[in-house]
Amino acid sequence: MRIWFALTLISLHAAWPGTSSATESDDDGSNHWSLQPVQRPTLPALDQTQHPANAIDSFVFAKLAKANLSPSRLAKRQVLIRRLYLVMLGMHPTPKEVAAFENDPSPDAWERLVDRVLEDPRLGERWAQHWLDVIRYAETHGFETNRERPNAWPYRDWVVNALNHDLPYDQFVREQLAGDALGSGVGTGFLVAGPYDLVKSQNINLTLMQRQNELDGMIDTTGTTFLGLTVGCARCHDHKFDPVTQRDYYSMQAIFAGVNHEERIIDQKSDPALVRELATLARQIDSAKKELALLESGIPRSKRPVNALGNEEVFEPVQARFVRLNIARANQSEPCIDELEIFAVLENENDTPQNVALAAKGAKATASGVYLDGSNPIHQLEFVNDGVYGNSRSWIAKNNTDAWLQIELAKPVTINRITWARDREGRYKDRLAVKYEFEVAMKPGQWLTIASSADRPPPRNETKNKLEFLLANLKGQESIRATQLVKRLEEDQQRQDKLQAMTHRKVYAGTFSQPGVTHVLYRGDPLAKRDEVGPDGIKALGGVLGIVASTPEQQRRLKLAQWITTPDNPLTPRVIVNRLWKHHFGSGLAATPNDLGVNGVRPTHPELLDWLASELVSSGWSLKQIHRLILTSSAWQQSSQPRKEALDVDSGSRLLWRFPPRRLEAEAIRDNILLAAGTLDSQMGGQGFSGFKVEAENVRHYHPKEAYGTTDWRRMLYMMKVRQEREPTFGVFDCPDFNQTVPNRSRSTTPLQALSLLNSPFVLQQAGLLAKRLRHEMGADIRAQLARACQLALGREPTREELSDAKKLVTKHSLEAFCRALFNANEFLFLP
Repeated sequence: MRIWFALTLISLHAAWPGTSSATESDDDGSNHWSLQPVQRPTLPALDQTQHPANAIDSFVFAKLAKANLSPSRLAKRQVLIRRLYLVMLGMHPTPKEVAAFENDPSPDAWERLVDRVLEDPRLGERWAQHWLDVIRYAETHGFETNRERPNAWPYRDWVVNALNHDLPYDQFVREQLAGDALGSGVGTGFLVAGPYDLVKSQNINLTLMQRQNELDGMIDTTGTTFLGLTVGCARCHDHKFDPVTQRDYYSMQAIFAGVNHEERIIDQKSDPALVRELATLARQIDSAKKELALLESGIPRSKRPVNALGNEEVFEPVQARFVRLNIARANQSEPCIDELEIFAVLENENDTPQNVALAAKGAKATASGVYLDGSNPIHQLEFVNDGVYGNSRSWIAKNNTDAWLQIELAKPVTINRITWARDREGRYKDRLAVKYEFEVAMKPGQWLTIASSADRPPPRNETKNKLEFLLANLKGQESIRATQLVKRLEEDQQRQDKLQAMTHRKVYAGTFSQPGVTHVLYRGDPLAKRDEVGPDGIKALGGVLGIVASTPEQQRRLKLAQWITTPDNPLTPRVIVNRLWKHHFGSGLAATPNDLGVNGVRPTHPELLDWLASELVSSGWSLKQIHRLILTSSAWQQSSQPRKEALDVDSGSRLLWRFPPRRLEAEAIRDNILLAAGTLDSQMGGQGFSGFKVEAENVRHYHPKEAYGTTDWRRMLYMMKVRQEREPTFGVFDCPDFNQTVPNRSRSTTPLQALSLLNSPFVLQQAGLLAKRLRHEMGADIRAQLARACQLALGREPTREELSDAKKLVTKHSLEAFCRALFNANEFLFLP
């Protein structure tokens, strides 16, 4: 036992009992590099052969020169765009996007691409996942019951939205610690993101210890997340390495002592972030509508928008025996037609128009179905051609999409005009067909389209019809611009609807009450109370908050948040730029992102870290500004190819003589499988989906799913995060269990990973759907199928040898087998 104790002390660099360590006696840790003020360093001098793209390169190239290394050449454009999309968005670029960038001759093509990606809403989804790892976010409580938190997801969406809108990082921090004091209450979901034991004990000792563990989670996560200090190590004694005393720890506990794990109703009408986003969306929606109206104004008007009172279709004379109306969509519910009239060509101008669709003239009506299977007496199929107008004698389809109505004429007739309406009496405007086409034939199956909704101006708010109309009448760049505007308009309107529904809701973001007295606890024992302490920060770091035991609970958290985000706090900017660097290059400048203290790893490029930290503060705490600087550096754009002489000196690529390649995380792998298969549901935000089959007993049991449907095809960010359980297929790719903060995911290589990507029900399903997509898009041509598969999955054309081998695989096994092999390719799974 004595030997074990001695080895433990040595491994911790702690002093032998009865002696003093160098750390304790000579330096209390307050002189540590990360605790010193951030000084903006001057750029190092470089020789004339080096051409830095920006300040980042100056520091990187200088470090390489000291090691007698040189940077690698820039990567090819096809590699760069793929890397950019994967790092920033977690998604592969489309083949069109790759081709456009490769063929862009402008000298600022890369910078413009970077700017577009920084405005892509998928950025927030990608980088929110990194943040959620650090703060232990999950949607179950953990412990033995592990019950769901159905209203935790608004915090996840808040993070996505904050990152997309480049919420200044200092404000991002403050709103998570005290957003309820700043009009942004959802952000306090950070405080209660960790595990929570629902089952309380009758033993007061255990109950008090449970509460201490809850508060410890808040203190420790706040310290590691924002300050990069393991404050939790001072729970039982003064920190062994950093200048954090046990008294500091319990002073911070007094700040969080009024926070409870519960849901609360949040009124977000005054939430600054929500107000800002709604205002931005309103401006974008108004701008898009005006530009679309301008494009539309240049199109000659030959038809009016569809109208419930009546519509006329005029076309070149055509002989017909069968006339069919195909209705793809109505403005609401199942489509309704009160009367369909078909007119024969007049032999003389003075002749009376003849409606040859009337049943009285021998015409026969058939349809895809009838509303309520014909049980409603006023909506019958025979009413559609009985010559009587109005809703009370009309036909309503059985389905709300893809309905059809057909009139078989008594004999072949040459026709040139059709009229139809929803309700000529003017009482109803719902159930109006807004996307439709008329076809004629002499024999069923020989259909010819004679009229459609595509050339009608869309009715008000019919965005889908507007695009169809514009595309039918615009050409070239105007057509492309119309497509872009309509897509943006739809996305903005959907987001606007969601945000407006979010202004008053229940969120798992904690409740707050005025706490009682806080004591220092001897060895962390809740029954061994010592001195009373008031709320405060870490004194050795300047965390004297100027508050007392009577300070209201909310003000305590607000004062802490203000101290953490003061511009001269040296830790906060260093910690976050180090995290950003880590997710760009695979490792932080300091390799221990949660611990920049004495026991952490010193940065490889300390001057660069400080330069980035000072740049963050001077830019108004803009994270996108730091992203932009990193992405436009030559260091980031280097090839990832190995070089023997460099590997011999720096095998881990820590000096950045190349871009360090690495395997993608589980989320990116899963999302890109869906993207390649064409099944990805890109819906953003809202309630997530479960990756498990849940057995809802008192103690929840989470079983692997046996089948997957369309609701499972969203991005993995929206999969409900279950503590202590890993999703059966992708959990093997080093997903966290959400009980502990995870600043660095491990990157293992195991047989289970390969087996999951070959044989799991999810991958088998998606491989089959990818094969189906390839057959649909490319027909029966195997070479064309294989080339398209490589474009979708790898972002490039296959080589001649790859085509030959792949064709043999498909011939011997199947196209589905090739798709599974593609999902297992290193090129698919790794960041290039």
